Amino acid sequence: MIRIGIFGYGNLGKGVESAILQNPDMTLAGVFTRRDPSCVKTLTNAPVYKIEDAEQMANEIDVMILCGGSATDLPQQTPELAKLFNVVDSFDTHARIPEHFANVDDVAMKNKKTAIISVGWDPGMFSLNRLYAGAVLPEGKDYTFWGKGVSQGHSDAIRRVEGVADARQYTVPVPDALDAVRSGSNPDLTTRQKHTRECYVVAKPGADLEKIKNEIVTMPNYFADYDTTVTFISQEELDKNHKGIPHGGFVIRSGKTGINKENNHIIEYSLKLDSNPEFTSSVLVAYARAAYRMNKMGMVGCKTVLDVPPAYLSSFDGAYLRKTLL
Repeated sequence: MIRIGIFGYGNLGKGVESAILQNPDMTLAGVFTRRDPSCVKTLTNAPVYKIEDAEQMANEIDVMILCGGSATDLPQQTPELAKLFNVVDSFDTHARIPEHFANVDDVAMKNKKTAIISVGWDPGMFSLNRLYAGAVLPEGKDYTFWGKGVSQGHSDAIRRVEGVADARQYTVPVPDALDAVRSGSNPDLTTRQKHTRECYVVAKPGADLEKIKNEIVTMPNYFADYDTTVTFISQEELDKNHKGIPHGGFVIRSGKTGINKENNHIIEYSLKLDSNPEFTSSVLVAYARAAYRMNKMGMVGCKTVLDVPPAYLSSFDGAYLRKTLL
């Protein structure tokens, strides 16, 4: 049994907990939280510990799955925990992945741990499909569309703005841009032309709404490059109309083959998710299995989904996979 630890117990942590139940080769060793453990009730009555207790359990956990946010949690937590554990995180600030990789790789290599970062569906499953499609159709262009759906990372970034009590952020593909790509015309699209961002924000009493709005729409790596709308609503309205966390999107590769590039091809991979955190959690759990196996084989240091052999994700052995999937 692969012994899993969950570091952080929000939506993502709860999703990991439920996903472990669907993987018979795994067991949940414990949940680690900033909150008072006596006040945290888990879905499966798993033991709950203070985050400070993690170091004492280094020999009782095979892989620690980190469920914090990318804005401030993971840049600090992943390198620290990679000193003690094999780790998997869902760091999703695309522009900072090379920096995060370097920071984690240095620690993981020194401590002979395996760390897989930026695991989820984008970065993650979408990244793999961009790689596969680009390798198959080298003469072509990639297009990625997200939504319509709630982005956990972007919503978390808004909630960290001073004066914000709660928030949901929806990423919305621009329909005309999506149609143009599917036509095979290979349009040149800017970031702003492909998506809009809709933010629903609950402000704290007395907060400066204009200051909050300006900080959101100018936030680098999150909103500055998009047409972004900020709508202030009550907590009651947010709870009623924006309770779910759906998401999805499309990865499309438009390419050409033939001596004269006369034949056009479209590769499209899509996701339609009722629950963004539960799906992301399921991906994290699969890559936790890979981290465990890779560490046993001496494959240490920082890795991404691009570095992991697909068979390492499955609970089935190679003979079964060759018989049933090839």
